Amino acid sequence: MAEQGIRVKNLTYTVDERTILKDVSLFAEKGVNRTILGASGSGKTTILKLMLGLLKPDAGDILIDGISLTNLAEEDLIRVRQKIAIVFQGGALFDSMTVGENVGYRLFQDGNLGETEIERVIIEKLSFVGLEDTIDSYASQLSGGMKKRVAISRALASEPDYIFFDEPTTGLDPVGVYNICHLIRRLQKEGKTTLMVTHDLATAFAVSERFSFIHEAHLVFDGTREEMMNSESPAIREFLKPSDTSLFVLPNIPSGGKFHEAKR
Repeated sequence: MAEQGIRVKNLTYTVDERTILKDVSLFAEKGVNRTILGASGSGKTTILKLMLGLLKPDAGDILIDGISLTNLAEEDLIRVRQKIAIVFQGGALFDSMTVGENVGYRLFQDGNLGETEIERVIIEKLSFVGLEDTIDSYASQLSGGMKKRVAISRALASEPDYIFFDEPTTGLDPVGVYNICHLIRRLQKEGKTTLMVTHDLATAFAVSERFSFIHEAHLVFDGTREEMMNSESPAIREFLKPSDTSLFVLPNIPSGGKFHEAKR
């Protein structure tokens, strides 16, 4: 029986001679919900794109349920991608389509279901996120939080095994953050495996069991929340609790004392 999960093996990826990821290995086990953490620009979203086969690594391999993406024909890659859905950072809804058309987009494209069945699925998935009344609305009529909930509904429509979340709570108010976290936990209870990338620790801790941390192109940690909180890694300690001398504080931003002096 093929290994169930997403295995990243010695992955290296560069852009214009800049190393984004270097020799990264991790295993996102099916049924175990994981968050990939790291500062902005650390390569978190790049990992998701590589897992989807949207980017090609310079070295290494990615296996989805035991199937290697390396040298996979496009037709076969499409079949593997059907196991995965992604909720993009901004929702990525089509402005020219209604909410219902957005949710059913992949089903209409596949052509495997009739319109009546697709409409049933659309209503079912919109009901899951509490937005069935918006079926005829357009993206411009929705709040940021509603757009992300519709995006989750669209991800669910194709019944994927894995759902990727790219910074799902960015730009949301506390109520919106709560709603998205609540929905992710509901998905997990229904058997979906979630893989999230974020720099929002509160969201990560609310929905994940295991954590991977990317710093300076390398995977510097993989483990539980407790293990991460007790890590001696300077990068992790400063990410969890940044200070004026932190690796993640921009050098041209003055410290608190200088800021207050400047204000005077």
